Amino acid sequence: PAAEGNLDLREAILSFLKDEEGLDYGTSEILVASGGRPLIYAAFRAICDKGDNVIYAVPSWNNNHYTHFVEGGHIVIQATAENNFMPTADDIKPYVKNATLISLCSPQNPTGTTFRKQQLEEICDLIIEENKKRSEGEKKLYLLFDQMYWHLTFGNIKHYDPVSLRKDIRPYTIYIDAVSKVFAATGIRVGWSVGPADIISKMKAILTHIGAWAPMAEQKAVAYFLGKRESIKTFLSNFKKEIEERLHRIYDGFVVLRNEGLPVDAIAPEAAIYLTIKIDLAGKKTIDGKTIDDQSEVTSYILSEAGLAVVPFYAFGADRNNPWYRLSVGTCKKEEIDEMIGKLREALKKLN
Repeated sequence: PAAEGNLDLREAILSFLKDEEGLDYGTSEILVASGGRPLIYAAFRAICDKGDNVIYAVPSWNNNHYTHFVEGGHIVIQATAENNFMPTADDIKPYVKNATLISLCSPQNPTGTTFRKQQLEEICDLIIEENKKRSEGEKKLYLLFDQMYWHLTFGNIKHYDPVSLRKDIRPYTIYIDAVSKVFAATGIRVGWSVGPADIISKMKAILTHIGAWAPMAEQKAVAYFLGKRESIKTFLSNFKKEIEERLHRIYDGFVVLRNEGLPVDAIAPEAAIYLTIKIDLAGKKTIDGKTIDDQSEVTSYILSEAGLAVVPFYAFGADRNNPWYRLSVGTCKKEEIDEMIGKLREALKKLN
């Protein structure tokens, strides 16, 4: 395939983005690769030199690893439940002067939460104002915006993206997107990035050496598929309904457990396929007198006693003692939800 992706696929993606999200980019401003991961890696490599500071919040998906790969400086923001684990402009503002890249994701993996319009506008304004202060020869402050789950919002939640909110941020914004999550096609390795042509060109050169092209057959299939707008709408309508039902039923179950006085909590689902849950068992004792010392042991206990596999936020860069988790409904069967909540209740009640 062409290093930047086949022309028919790039044109199909650009048409789709313009019609569905209002983003208007040209064929020199898009790069296709074998999923989102190589594109994120290429963006970090294209933008960051050794020692450049990268601002990212935790929990978040692999920002710590990509910053490590480029030997960048880690400016880590500990996001909190009070803001649904989304970073704010106030969190970011103290660090923009000496930063090269801000990495954001909305809807976010692992939290299933999103930026509100004003939140994202304020962050965009920070970046725009900072770049106005930088001299002509000085490296600018860029924004990497991962919107992999942007179709999958529920209820009154609306997806917002930087360039649609602030046109002046366009020269500094790189989007990451793919078919894998929103179309339940994790085995179809086709992702894309849109952004300023000079950055996209550098990313293309990097991926050419890596060989991270999307397979030809899959490129042709996705180009054809993206033209089937009515079929896509039909699919997404049902897909979103099924995901939302699973997320809300599990969330409701956690609310019941919390109201029963058990040490759990959850944040109402907003988007993606994830529910943010809290299981705060560190320090409690099992029926055989063993103390659960830390979150690693909490995770193991919940898996062995309740049969529930969840991923701790410390796997996404948060503190090791953080009691919050990502629960995915990617393989969840609706008929098993009540049983799962019941098993979790039993496991929690065994502790003292």
